[in-house]
Amino acid sequence: MDPLLHIKNLTVSIEDKNILKDVSLEIEPGKIYALMGPNGSGKSTLSKTVMGHPKYKVESGQIFAGGEDITAAGPDDRAKQGLFLSFQYPKTIPGVSLSNFLRSAYKSVKSEEIRVFDFKKKLKDKMETLSIPEYFADRHVNEGFSGGEKKKAEILQAMILDPKVIIMDETDSGLDVDALKIVAEGVKKLQTPDKAIILITHYFKILEYLTPDVVFVLKDGELVETGGSELAKEIEQNGFQKFGVTEVVEQPATEVVEKNEEEKSEPEEPSSPFAMID
Repeated sequence: MDPLLHIKNLTVSIEDKNILKDVSLEIEPGKIYALMGPNGSGKSTLSKTVMGHPKYKVESGQIFAGGEDITAAGPDDRAKQGLFLSFQYPKTIPGVSLSNFLRSAYKSVKSEEIRVFDFKKKLKDKMETLSIPEYFADRHVNEGFSGGEKKKAEILQAMILDPKVIIMDETDSGLDVDALKIVAEGVKKLQTPDKAIILITHYFKILEYLTPDVVFVLKDGELVETGGSELAKEIEQNGFQKFGVTEVVEQPATEVVEKNEEEKSEPEEPSSPFAMID
């Protein structure tokens, strides 16, 4: 059986600077993966490259989803192949209700029409699963949402779109302990034998509630170690010292920023599928 996602010898650059260097890994169904590493290690670069962000140039290597080469595919085609990315800082979309946004996304990804009544029933069922109040569907996307509400909205989107590979980029960023527990419970509800979840994280609180089957460690854009949940515990105790990194790992979540992925570049062109999120 082909892995759900196979990244093969991937080298990626942005603005002529290599960020990822010959990274290879496989993602299999039914497992939770943790992608860890110090600041600037390339974790967010990897997630955005997998989803086809146009600013990240694949210099060499390939990306396969379900055995199909998607290296040159657009973000919409990758979503249709079953890939999903939950953003660290979801953008606000004023004037667009969450219900309408999710129905439009569903129709696009599934390439099928669905009646408003049928979609509202599906949405209500998923919201009940996440203990989200019914009025939430009428609110504008992320407008006035707390950090926890934004993350729950992202999980709700994943439930509606039903992807095969769910990438959660720093989903624990900016959350207090109570919100973190709620989000972790939501992520657990996404897990099924035919899906894989990738948790990109810089630190360890969320791994107290979600035990990874496999841990990947990136440093300076290279995959430097692969292990089980015990590797995450070792890093929690000793930081990334064994990889030659002396930074303090436990930082306030709101201050954690990938130094190579700070949003200092020009905004996307309006025609870009990433225009609303970058």
